[in-house]
Amino acid sequence: MKAKDLVVLIGVIGIVLMMVVPLPIWLLDVLLIINISAALMIILIGMNTQDALQFSIFPSLLLITTLFRLALNVSTTRNILAHGDAGNVVSTFGSFVAQGNIVVGFVVFIILVLVQFIVITKGSERVAEVAARFTLDAMPGKQMSIDADLNAGLINEQQARERREKISREADFYGAMDGASKFVKGDAIAGIIMLLINIIGGLIIGMAMKGMSIKEAGELYSILTIGDGLVSQIPALLISTAAGIIVTRAASEGNLAHDLTSQIFSYPKLLYIVAGTITALGIFTPIHLMTTLPIAAVLAFAAYKMQQTMNRKQAAEVQLEEEQQIEEVRSPESVIGLLQVDPIEFEFGYGLIPLADTQQGGDLLDRVILIRRQCALELGIVVPVIRIRDNIQLRPNEYVIKIKGNTVARGDLLLGHYLAMSPGIDDDSITGIDTLEPAFGLPALWIDEATKERAELSGYTVVDPPSVVATHLTEIIKKHAHELLGRQETKALIENVKEHHPALVEDLIPNVLSIGDVQKVLVKLLREKISVRDLVTILETLADYGTYTKDPEVLTEYVRQGLSRQITQQYTTGGESLKVITVGPTLEKKIAESVQQSDQGSYLALDPTSSQVIYQKLADQVTKLLQAGQQPIVLTSPTIRMYLRQLLERTMQDIPVLSYSELEPSVEIQSMGVVNL
Repeated sequence: MKAKDLVVLIGVIGIVLMMVVPLPIWLLDVLLIINISAALMIILIGMNTQDALQFSIFPSLLLITTLFRLALNVSTTRNILAHGDAGNVVSTFGSFVAQGNIVVGFVVFIILVLVQFIVITKGSERVAEVAARFTLDAMPGKQMSIDADLNAGLINEQQARERREKISREADFYGAMDGASKFVKGDAIAGIIMLLINIIGGLIIGMAMKGMSIKEAGELYSILTIGDGLVSQIPALLISTAAGIIVTRAASEGNLAHDLTSQIFSYPKLLYIVAGTITALGIFTPIHLMTTLPIAAVLAFAAYKMQQTMNRKQAAEVQLEEEQQIEEVRSPESVIGLLQVDPIEFEFGYGLIPLADTQQGGDLLDRVILIRRQCALELGIVVPVIRIRDNIQLRPNEYVIKIKGNTVARGDLLLGHYLAMSPGIDDDSITGIDTLEPAFGLPALWIDEATKERAELSGYTVVDPPSVVATHLTEIIKKHAHELLGRQETKALIENVKEHHPALVEDLIPNVLSIGDVQKVLVKLLREKISVRDLVTILETLADYGTYTKDPEVLTEYVRQGLSRQITQQYTTGGESLKVITVGPTLEKKIAESVQQSDQGSYLALDPTSSQVIYQKLADQVTKLLQAGQQPIVLTSPTIRMYLRQLLERTMQDIPVLSYSELEPSVEIQSMGVVNL
């Protein structure tokens, strides 16, 4: 056994012996000073710890110091009653505090006992009890958090083990503090009882055994009792305060002094208010100004110095941040940030800044939020954040829309004007600046405020510039939605479905298809403007047919058939019949014969002459429908739909190509023309 271990054992045994063996006066004085020194050391350590576990021995130390203090009480009580003397320390405390007045001494002692027993000890006991309860309740959640970090690779096994050990030690510490606080409460009660024993026993011994008068016995034993109580209660008060400090402080980066100065004294303006209030007390109340003015001056000076310190600190932080930014620009790694490409960008010239400036009444940012909500409802995808910025390289009234860094659309706006689109019959009295509506390419006019009401009465569709931009941006997002859906975005959509349909996702991914396979199908649907909001139906269909084929083209056809009700409602409104252009048998046969098989899947290999003929005949039928004010839709058999779509991908991308199996049996189909070879 090591020497320090023997010292601790001998010390604990010595404490027990103190209760039995009488101690000489000089040794008792030394032990009382050691008791006070230990109490001061404990409270200072408690104030300077950043975490309760840094002083984890405190519950055990609390018991030892309590036992030591009780042993000293027994020894001093023995000497007081036996010899009428408890040493210089006890008599000095009693005489100094009483100042010749026993009543004052008793009042001070009673106040100390009540403060310790009712305020500090009671509060520390309650805080320790609540802290122990909440610490134990939080253990499962903390353990799960550690396991999650370990599984995610954020920490290694060694770090996880250390965190689990810390959680266990915290629970043990607060549980031990909850129990140890009960000993402090008992110590306070014992101090009160010993006070009564010393007074009553001293009076009896002084008068009955030593022949003293009641006045002499009262003065002698009262002073000794007060001194004994103070020597005992002051260290007890310090240790109880240390217990309260330790259990009430949360984990911090600094000690108690650091936290006090950095948190309480971080508001110099409030100190000015306090200084003014103290000065007003000296002026408008009987309190003399000479009493309040120095304190107010000290507070005001402290606030002034604190404000200067904060200003210097803020200036240093700004300078440090600027230096770090300069260093980042100079460092080779700063180029990596330039590689990031925003999914969607909206850039505009300086003349259109009022559109985005809320202080000038611009509501473009609010409209962008509504656009993202609208696209989520109509397309079933989460549109990425749209970055909005001005660009001095553009014309003042010009704007451009970029998808992944590439310009896909541009337009011009005239602020203070309205875009008027003709109903089909032009009104010669409506004059303005000729232009094209940017979203759909329709002829339009920019008209002023005075012409707006007359144009609306003439049947014109009148739109303000923010609405023009919002419509254009919405249509561009719909047109390029398939470019915005990558594997990461697909994974987020699938994780959202997994919250409510975990069995479906677990059965499909990765056992049947990968996230990349699902993403290819969703992209093909979005390319043809089919919403993927009903992701559950899409995944169910993929789970059914994914075991038979991995070809995304074929899987897309199965999914489209599964979405037949959605597709039917998309192209029929109000129960009207569906007017279509039908693909004739000769054309279907030609396309079917031109399908080639390869390792990568099937594709359409059609000669240029036949392709040109098909384009021309389809274009004639499409023109007829457009002139009749109908939306052109091509209807074909399920076996060749995807190949016909491949053929029309570049020249007629906006023309829907449907198959019979994608339409509900209840819908009425009206053929407006047939395309044959």
